[in-house]
Amino acid sequence: MGKEVLLQKKYFYIRLTILINPKLVFMKHILLTLFFMATCSTWSQSATAYFDKAMKKAEAGNTKGAIADYNKAISMNSKFVEAYQNRGVAKFKLNDLQGALADFSKTIELDSMNADAFTGRANVNYKLLNYPEAIKDCTSSIGLNPKDYVAFNLRALSYNRVGNKKDACKDFSKAIELGSQSAIKNRATFCK
Repeated sequence: MGKEVLLQKKYFYIRLTILINPKLVFMKHILLTLFFMATCSTWSQSATAYFDKAMKKAEAGNTKGAIADYNKAISMNSKFVEAYQNRGVAKFKLNDLQGALADFSKTIELDSMNADAFTGRANVNYKLLNYPEAIKDCTSSIGLNPKDYVAFNLRALSYNRVGNKKDACKDFSKAIELGSQSAIKNRATFCK
């Protein structure tokens, strides 16, 4: 019973304050709202801001830091195609091939017209010794971007690994025609 009386007294006091000085209560609400808004804008960042931070970290060689910021960007925008793609590149650099494969696959799921994502996934498949899948991904990339000499060179290397020398040499030649320097060496090595 003592607690009820005490609570009633507190309620009465608060109610009495509001009745006596409503301007004070109104100002208190405004100050709290402004404080809350300032705190939120300072603490929160957009997915794009995290993506930009990740790009800067990646350029500076901080691959793990970049991945952390790509993770934050993706957690804020689950359809952020570029963040998945760039995180895939970063994971590839760290030799996290399964993680890179998942990110490139998600990129393709979100944007099936992204030639670079197909080439990225082909790179992962090649490194995983999954040459038929690398060939398929390079073919998809070339279909979207017929001037992608990286895809031609990688498909040629994959053809070579599965024993298709004729198509390998043809793709090395096309990659050279498009400006690939590494295809020159590869053709000289594999197309004798």
